[in-house]
Amino acid sequence: MPSLSRVICKVPGSTSNCGSGFDTLGMAVSLYNEIAVERADGAGDESFGPDIFPVSEMTRHTVATFFEESGIDPFDVRIRIRGDVPQARGLGSSVTVRGGILGGLVELAGVDWDREKLVEVITMLEGHPDNASASVLGGFTVSRFLETPAKVEAVNKIEVADTLRLVVVSPEFEVLTSASRGVLPKSLDFASAVSSINSVSCVVGALASGEYEALANAVHDSIHEPYRLKNIPGASAAIAAGIEAGAYTGWLSGSGSSVLCACTVESVDSVMAAMQAAFKDEGLESVGRNLCADNSGLQIVYSE
Repeated sequence: MPSLSRVICKVPGSTSNCGSGFDTLGMAVSLYNEIAVERADGAGDESFGPDIFPVSEMTRHTVATFFEESGIDPFDVRIRIRGDVPQARGLGSSVTVRGGILGGLVELAGVDWDREKLVEVITMLEGHPDNASASVLGGFTVSRFLETPAKVEAVNKIEVADTLRLVVVSPEFEVLTSASRGVLPKSLDFASAVSSINSVSCVVGALASGEYEALANAVHDSIHEPYRLKNIPGASAAIAAGIEAGAYTGWLSGSGSSVLCACTVESVDSVMAAMQAAFKDEGLESVGRNLCADNSGLQIVYSE
């Protein structure tokens, strides 16, 4: 059987933390990037987009890690990307790229990696499993780690119905995850920790049971949101406005700058308008997206 020369992976973006579920909870969302991985000695497809391999350190590091972890003799590749997942907006864009590269290389090289192995390697590269688990496996994911979030031990996946709408509003304001981690506290008081544990348990219970109305006012976070939200103008007000307009609850997506409110189909328009108005009051334009959970995760959509 001749070897493949080109593979395209479709990878959903994700929202992570979901309130107090820091480095633990994630949900794949219906917003996608496609990553084409090509052998460099093949013809390629420039219409898909430029080759980012020469200019992206993250891309080169991901490719190098694949060859190191798989033991396959390295071969030259081109990497192209297109899609709708914005960078530096808390929607897991780096995982879509890493996941698409690794998924494509697995197919090109004929390596016997399952999805759990992909999650493991992406988690090692990212330093935490929440976005990786969600984007690769799909659905709402609860990731377990022990000594370090860079080493995932197990993942529970829960499918989420499309009747739960995820209104994501992204202000024209970039937040790098590496920088946002620098604002987090080194310790928490006992009461704050207990409150956050209570909140994350309620969120998981509501999504696992499918009783989405139980999400109402479920997010009360003391772990990361108070420290990150104050650095994103309008973000706290946008979440509050969305809830006031009919959303069950809301949270900072990843490290931001996007914020998300979970609501019914009927509430989408009013929730989105209220959230965008809050950013407008701060002088920030924003992009609103009416999304749902993606339950499929990473998909190979083309190979030749």
